[in-house]
Amino acid sequence: MKDKIKSLATDYKAEIISNRRHLHAHPELSFNEFKTVAFVEGKLRSFGITKLERKAETGIVALIEGKNPTLKTIALRGDMDALPIIEENEVPYKSTNPGVMHACGHDVHTASLLGAAKILNEIKETFDGTVKLIFQPGEELIPGGASLMIKDKALENPRPSGIIGQHVMPLIPVGKVGFRKGMYMASADELYITIKGKGGHGAMPETLVDPVLIASHMIVALQQVVSRNASPRIPSVLSFGRVEALGATNIIPNEVKIQGTFRTLNEEWRAKAHRHMVSIAQGIVEGMGGELDFEVRKGYPFLKNADELTSRAQLAAIDYLGEENVEDLDIWMAAEDFSYYTQEIDGCFYRLGTRNEAKGITSGVHTPTFDIDEDALEIGAGLMAFIAVNELKFQ
Repeated sequence: MKDKIKSLATDYKAEIISNRRHLHAHPELSFNEFKTVAFVEGKLRSFGITKLERKAETGIVALIEGKNPTLKTIALRGDMDALPIIEENEVPYKSTNPGVMHACGHDVHTASLLGAAKILNEIKETFDGTVKLIFQPGEELIPGGASLMIKDKALENPRPSGIIGQHVMPLIPVGKVGFRKGMYMASADELYITIKGKGGHGAMPETLVDPVLIASHMIVALQQVVSRNASPRIPSVLSFGRVEALGATNIIPNEVKIQGTFRTLNEEWRAKAHRHMVSIAQGIVEGMGGELDFEVRKGYPFLKNADELTSRAQLAAIDYLGEENVEDLDIWMAAEDFSYYTQEIDGCFYRLGTRNEAKGITSGVHTPTFDIDEDALEIGAGLMAFIAVNELKFQ
């Protein structure tokens, strides 16, 4: 079985790369993946996969039934949306949609899952059970396409015993993959803060309530939520990435708008930290004469990989790639809406190495120069197919 899957992954490599390049050149933003999902559906039908159902408007679920299809079901997931980034790569498959780019590898995930689908459909007479393919929209945007797919019963009829997902990792060399059992990725909340004061001439600060100064004190003070309130046993991150004060060299604005993110790996502490942040901000802002609007927009939950499922998937990867090409991962404070699936059923979310320093492919995700070594696509498709077949053996 392993040799057959490897052979098919090699045979289909050029097609998988072609699919990835098409997707990369035609990216679509979260929940607007209309052409992408049509492309995916067309490819699935061309493979002979006919049990298809649209979900959450721009998502699609497909079934590949082997022998004894009701015996067990395992799900494979790929996300399809892109980011609002202007691509700077000069490659033949550069984005043709201005301001939109596959800078997080979702083109890779979709192309890999399509490749796995073609492989699995060709060998379906050799395995027992059913493989459910989940192509989902909107991973990059709250509330997360995974949550909408679940609400639209993507995990029902049939219900999988577990779900497998993979994500590109530009820190891992191509040819390698990474796994971690248990707690892996953080919850992610978005913070939207407005501080209102009284603006005016910068030369007369005594007549003003300076929201820029207030914001500066507040941002510094809020860091104690992590440095002085969080347990050292619970990783936490608080970062502010946008501060908007539309004044000038001699103009103090009336208000400052701030956006940030809070991430952690514990739900009880997460709720407590929300209260801490609002309390600290209110004390600082109101104490300095300003007004505060502090919105905590709750995002994705933490991602926890099921121990037994992940152990089996990692052993399958070792069998497929060799022990030297399978790494143990550290906790990652980024977030993923795959976590919603892991709240419902057992999940395993692993990393696919895409880095190649010799080719200059080193940029991180969410950057305008992100790209991959496309040799990763053969591994991405073949390994997903092999893990799925391997998992169906365990009843």
